[in-house]
Amino acid sequence: MTQNLDARLSQHSSPVLGIFRILIGFMFALHGSAKVLGWPATSVGKIPVGNWPYWYAGLIELIIGVLLILGVFSRLAALVGLGEMAFAYFTEHQPKGLLPIENGGELAVLYALAFLVIAFAGAGAFALQKHRAG
Repeated sequence: MTQNLDARLSQHSSPVLGIFRILIGFMFALHGSAKVLGWPATSVGKIPVGNWPYWYAGLIELIIGVLLILGVFSRLAALVGLGEMAFAYFTEHQPKGLLPIENGGELAVLYALAFLVIAFAGAGAFALQKHRAG
């Protein structure tokens, strides 16, 4: 029974991974555009240009989000996003408490895990960049 389930689910892994990449990219781009452009409006508001590290983080988030949505340089974008989320977690969240639930770092950890999946599994379907071997 599980072999049949595995086979049925496996045939949809590429489209599901593609949808996952697009949605993660969209959500990450929203975080970036809120910081850099002030849209959509958030309680934090638009961050002044050049404000370290928040404005630069927003710019990175916006660029990575767009790359992931389009499916261009997805693995590289995911690795950069993973690095940014690790930096954010260990500099902004972890000093406030040991566990993500204590320090408000759940979102950074979840994005890091999502980027880890994309970096190793690839872009999936619906990517503009052609899949290359290796």
